[in-house]
Amino acid sequence: VGSVMCAIGFLALSHLGNVLLAILGFGVIGGLGSGLVYATCINMVGKWFPERRGAKTGFVNGGFAYGSLPFIFIFNYAFDTANYHRVLDLIGVYVMVVVFVSAFFFKDPPKNWWPADIDPLTYGGSAKGAASLAKNPPAVKQYTPKEAIRTGMLPLMWVALVMTAGVSIFGISFQVDFAKEVGFGPLVAASSMGVMAVINGVGRGVVGWLSDTWGRKQSLVFVIVVLGLAQFGVIWAGDIHSEALFLFFAFLSGFGGGAFYPMFAALTPDYFGENYNATNYGLVYSGKLISGLFGGGLGSMVVAAWGYNGAYALAGGISMVAAAIALLLRQPGR
Repeated sequence: VGSVMCAIGFLALSHLGNVLLAILGFGVIGGLGSGLVYATCINMVGKWFPERRGAKTGFVNGGFAYGSLPFIFIFNYAFDTANYHRVLDLIGVYVMVVVFVSAFFFKDPPKNWWPADIDPLTYGGSAKGAASLAKNPPAVKQYTPKEAIRTGMLPLMWVALVMTAGVSIFGISFQVDFAKEVGFGPLVAASSMGVMAVINGVGRGVVGWLSDTWGRKQSLVFVIVVLGLAQFGVIWAGDIHSEALFLFFAFLSGFGGGAFYPMFAALTPDYFGENYNATNYGLVYSGKLISGLFGGGLGSMVVAAWGYNGAYALAGGISMVAAAIALLLRQPGR
């Protein structure tokens, strides 16, 4: 269903002349479709790998970022009013076919499938598994969505995700425009976005893997702080007109702006169990709806009122507040 809705999104953008209908087709139908694909993939991998959830979730989550890389250059160099029908139609069909075919191989594990004769805290004597589960112990029970909300931790995660994702979306939305504003060429602008996309994806996998050793909460706080510092770095690079520094802070922004997603995806079953993970993580991730509104829409208003420097400074400050909120997270029942 998600694959078909994604295709409809691109076809709507390609063929509908009415702006409102195009927004509804691409933003609403296409957005719902991509959300269905994303939620299915992330929740499934969390169920299959309870003992090394960070690395596996981060790897799959990264596909949502580096999968965009070829399209950044397509839309910057091979996309204009003369060929947009053909480009958008082909991309829509490509996305639908790849996702549709992949879906037939998907399979859920049985509920509570961890073997009863193996203690998850020792993981059959595996040192890596034991170290990971010592840092990220399994949930004390299988929390229903209502129970998860009542712990207070799920709403706190929601607020932290709203703020962090808002900063990430702001960076994605305005980095190319800011690069052009300060006089960098289109190649640097597109390359900065390409660097951000690649590191956004790879960073998810790397931090997911590290979180199995460091601990999920510590890793989450770390990447949110990096994201915040990168916003101030982008201002500095623009002020001194350094393309090298701009690409470096685009690198950091991409790293921090993606790596927090698998942390929330892995923290949710760590805190609330796997049986209701799709719904519980869906509630947490629903915060991205608000993030999109203030990261993109409100972000453009702040840029218009305060300029890019003021907007990036505000984004950096919001990220630091989100890191402080993340410090308050704790596993319910322990």
